[in-house]
Amino acid sequence: MKTVFLLFDSLNKRMLNSYGGKYIETPNFNRLAKKSVQFNNHYIGSMPCMPARRDMHSGRLSFLHRAWGPLEPFDNSFPEILRLNNTYTHLVTDHYHYFEDGGATYHNRFNSWDFIRGQESDPWKAMVQPPLEKLREKYHQSQLNLTDRETGYYHYAINSEFIKEEKDFPSVKCFESGLDFININKDADNWFLQLETFDPHEPFFAPERFREKLKTNYTGPRLDWPQYDRVKETDDEVAELKANYIALVGLCDYLLGTVLDYFDENNLWNDTALILTTDHGFMLGEHDWWAKNRMPLYNEIANIPFYFYHPEYKQYSGEQRNVVTQNIDLMPTFMTMHGHNLPKEVKGKSILNFLDKDSENEHFALYGYWGGGINISDGNYTYFHFPENFDQYDRSRFQYTLMPTNMRQFFSHEELQTATMHEPFNFTKNIPVMKVNRILRKSDPHKSLEDTKCALYNLKEDPGQLNPINDEDLINKYKNLMLNEIKTYDPPKEILKNYFKEN
Repeated sequence: MKTVFLLFDSLNKRMLNSYGGKYIETPNFNRLAKKSVQFNNHYIGSMPCMPARRDMHSGRLSFLHRAWGPLEPFDNSFPEILRLNNTYTHLVTDHYHYFEDGGATYHNRFNSWDFIRGQESDPWKAMVQPPLEKLREKYHQSQLNLTDRETGYYHYAINSEFIKEEKDFPSVKCFESGLDFININKDADNWFLQLETFDPHEPFFAPERFREKLKTNYTGPRLDWPQYDRVKETDDEVAELKANYIALVGLCDYLLGTVLDYFDENNLWNDTALILTTDHGFMLGEHDWWAKNRMPLYNEIANIPFYFYHPEYKQYSGEQRNVVTQNIDLMPTFMTMHGHNLPKEVKGKSILNFLDKDSENEHFALYGYWGGGINISDGNYTYFHFPENFDQYDRSRFQYTLMPTNMRQFFSHEELQTATMHEPFNFTKNIPVMKVNRILRKSDPHKSLEDTKCALYNLKEDPGQLNPINDEDLINKYKNLMLNEIKTYDPPKEILKNYFKEN
């Protein structure tokens, strides 16, 4: 079995024509939709970037026990299991979070990897005395924190000075490297390639040719990085930010086309699987919000694109499925495809079961942020659950880990001074873990969550999730579904107490 797994970051399902998007022509996503089985109710799991990847590796949700962090010593990682069982695994990525403190255990699970530099805040190019005045004139005031070397804006502005032509863009280099791996190994068997790009994650920086037809009335300095906040910009600024995102989707569509062309030219459709998805979506002004991390997990973030081509199921090309799937299902799918048994800790299901027909059974997706609301959807309804008085309830929120690092740094001394050892959970392979009180900082996303009220939405009648419904029977149904599923994860006791009043 040969598998190519294409993973984008922050790819909005509603931008793609095959999902009804009308913002931009996406001919190559359309090509893939005609070749593959398209899944309409594919959902996120743990949020955001690295928690999502931990789900993908391990086949189980992590957000009930842990915020952003590395793979743990007890986690099952599908690329490692494949690697140790004679399936060659290779990662090509420009997703620099893999190489920070909070992600440094993921890429090492593969046989080999290629890291492409220069995305967003990647500390790539070294300029001890950058031309700050020139850069301040170049960027919008919201992107001008350029004197602090610890900020993302600082590294982004410097990196961008070295990305002059289309060939310099990290995502372009990513796909070149991925195609190089395929070209070298197309006649070999039993390999897995994860070809992953940070695009279209912010900042929204694409080659000019993808922006040419997307005219706006904005005339100010470069504006391509929306704030994780309410929409406060002028109409022209909003239009500019959206146009830059759409241009980046255009680049992603083009890059996908290079892979599809290679498959066509080398008859890889006969023996190679091709799967495409993203980690989560992105708010572009819907519900008056930008980005993620601050607002409830509306479907603009939670319901994501998923295409699956398998050479043994090519007779189903162009069909669609409505079964609810999510990113924890990737691990058991890849394991099954390559002929390996599933570890007992895996909670996801193999999506191979739905390539020939939709499911006759009810499935649902549980998803959320650590320390935030917990959410569930069966494709018909979505229920957001927050504890009563979320802003006031007990701020003792514990993380359970053997890897005490946050996104870019170790746990603080103050946090580690609270550490105690906790008995093993049912997924830690009889290994006790540290229980650490997460001491909130101003920068913590969950501290600034807003609109933290329980809500139920009818997705068939209200796909935009604009009008919550007050149906106590349905609310109790989804609340109980959620609680029963959470209990299968051996959750921390405080989850049951604080969210569901169970002792």
